[in-house]
Amino acid sequence: MTGFTATAQVDVVANPHRVWAALTDPREIAGYMGGSHVTTTWRVGSPITWDGEYDGRAYQDKGEVLTYDEPHVLSVTHYSPMTGQPDEAQNYHTLVYTLTATAEGTHLELTQDGCDDEEQAARFSRNWQGMLDGLKAQVEA
Repeated sequence: MTGFTATAQVDVVANPHRVWAALTDPREIAGYMGGSHVTTTWRVGSPITWDGEYDGRAYQDKGEVLTYDEPHVLSVTHYSPMTGQPDEAQNYHTLVYTLTATAEGTHLELTQDGCDDEEQAARFSRNWQGMLDGLKAQVEA
C-alpha cells in the first residue's frame, strides 16, 4: 500500500461520549457494519478482529489498537485477507477516528492511510462514508 488517504466524515446529533460508545461497543458496531462481530479489549497494543460475511463470503479482518483516547481519538491498524495480499506489515493500513465536540453534537472524521491510488482511496472513502452514515442514523434513532 502507498500514500493515498481515504476520508469520510459526518456530523452526529449526540455528544462525543455517545458517539464513542457507538465506535467501541461490539453490539453497536454490528448494527452499522453489516453484522460484523468485533473482538478486542481496546487496550493499546491489543489485537482486534472483525468477523462477518461480505457478499456471501465469510471474512476475518485483524489489526491492533494503536490509540484509545476517549472520547477524542481511536486508531487501529487493519488488514483484510479479502484484498488478496499476504499478511505482511506493508499490507496493513491505519484507521483513525477523530471526534470533535460541536454545538450540535459531534463531528466524526475517519481517515484510512495506505491506499494504492486515488481511485482506491475514493472507493474506500465511499465505503467508509456509508458506514459513518449508518452510525449516525443508529445513534440519532
